[in-house]
Amino acid sequence: MNADEMKAAIGKESVSEWVEVTQEMINKFADATGDHQFIHIDPERAKQTPFGTTIAHGFLTLSLLPLLSAKNPDMPRLDGVKMGVNYGGNKVRFLAPVPSGSRVRGRSKLTEFDEKRPGQYQFTTETTIEIEGSEKPAMIAEWITQVFT
Repeated sequence: MNADEMKAAIGKESVSEWVEVTQEMINKFADATGDHQFIHIDPERAKQTPFGTTIAHGFLTLSLLPLLSAKNPDMPRLDGVKMGVNYGGNKVRFLAPVPSGSRVRGRSKLTEFDEKRPGQYQFTTETTIEIEGSEKPAMIAEWITQVFT
């Protein structure tokens, strides 16, 4: 899409494919971040909690945004992008735990798109991460990305 088409896509919703959040993924995230709390990595102890099983870290759920975006064929994408960077978030809320072995998907909506300077664009996407079979979403995030053409 060109810049005008991106602006025209503001407000349109798109949905990603489902992605499984495995125990191996959770364990690797624990190793990468140093967060080895038992609710994430010890299935036997986690059975004794209200969750009944291990759960993904909230920050792991947040870190799935790029993967879910890549698995979202209808998400608006600017043509000719050479590089993209995370710029930050306006809002992130973790609403429900993601149990190990569950599947999640991203329901996204482009909310802003601006040219910051020639060849540099900034856009904001609101994404709700849904858990298959759950009425309550795992997370809602308003995320800002900059891309360079």
